[in-house]
Amino acid sequence: MKFVVRSITMVSVLALGVVAAHAADLTEEPVPVAPAVFNWNGFYVGVHAGAAVGDFKYPFDAYLGGDFTINGELKQSASGAFGGAQIGYNWQFNPNWVLGVEADIAASSYEGKVSADVNAGNFSANLSAGTEVEWFGTVRGRIGYAMDNVLLYGTGGFAYGDVKSSISGNIIGNIDESTSDTEYGWTIGAGLEYGITQNITFKTEYLYVDLGSQTLLDLNDGDFYAHIDSETKFHTLKAGLNYKF
Repeated sequence: MKFVVRSITMVSVLALGVVAAHAADLTEEPVPVAPAVFNWNGFYVGVHAGAAVGDFKYPFDAYLGGDFTINGELKQSASGAFGGAQIGYNWQFNPNWVLGVEADIAASSYEGKVSADVNAGNFSANLSAGTEVEWFGTVRGRIGYAMDNVLLYGTGGFAYGDVKSSISGNIIGNIDESTSDTEYGWTIGAGLEYGITQNITFKTEYLYVDLGSQTLLDLNDGDFYAHIDSETKFHTLKAGLNYKF
């Protein structure tokens, strides 16, 4: 009988010890798991859309005989939307700095039109001009500072686009001219990119784009001449999504 009582007592003590040990484990706080640090390294592809605003400028000069020479600049506010895609690569180093390269291209509805009437003595002229950027793209370097999944960056590089211009009216006779060509220039800007997940990022970006100038009108009949250029410069603001591999 004493053996049975002792056995029951020992089993009870062991059971209480196990229960106490489990209870102690339950009161301990779990070891915190450090969140994954966002990594900007690698290739990415994405899409974007935005708006463009600016001025189309038409510098001109003309000699109309005698001492009569005119020169100046027509200017017209312009706006439009655009949308396209981009591809790029980032390299993160040191450890918060990020170097990258990005190329993008977009279809565009950016356009503007202007008209003018000139009356000076016996001379009069009327002109209507318009310019449209049907598509444009850039190839840019990027350098930024990463704060985990937030990247602030500056960017700049090469710009190109299809620019279509036309002019009509009466100056040294009736004119009706148009030109359409791929123009080249430069761009500079800045942006912010936010990592939603390790693979998906959201970006917003400002760019100033200068596609240079093109000759819109060049008339010269010996006694008279008229020359008009078209300058294409604009500001863009866009938002986009990237998928990072």
